[in-house]
Amino acid sequence: MFVVGNLISALAGVLYTFLHIYTWVVIIAALITWVNPDPYNPVVRFLYSVTEPVFSRVRSVLGRFIPLHTMGIDFSPLIVLLILLFLQQFLPQTLYEIAASFR
Repeated sequence: MFVVGNLISALAGVLYTFLHIYTWVVIIAALITWVNPDPYNPVVRFLYSVTEPVFSRVRSVLGRFIPLHTMGIDFSPLIVLLILLFLQQFLPQTLYEIAASFR
């Protein structure tokens, strides 16, 4: 059963790395909106295509309860970052504990 434990442990490491990279992508996408980016730039298009589906989902779900777009400031990246930080703490640690139970 140690193979299953190692597999789950590796999955937890990959998940943590993915969440960490996506956190930086969200930060960069939020920072790039402070300037006037060229919408035809491939980097800007990539950032928009990767983050906007998540941002729009947060805006639609939480926008009914909390005004996320007040005074010209979009708070959806902040909400996404908080969710990502929670997931970075919760999911990998839980998977590591599950992996330890298989060893």
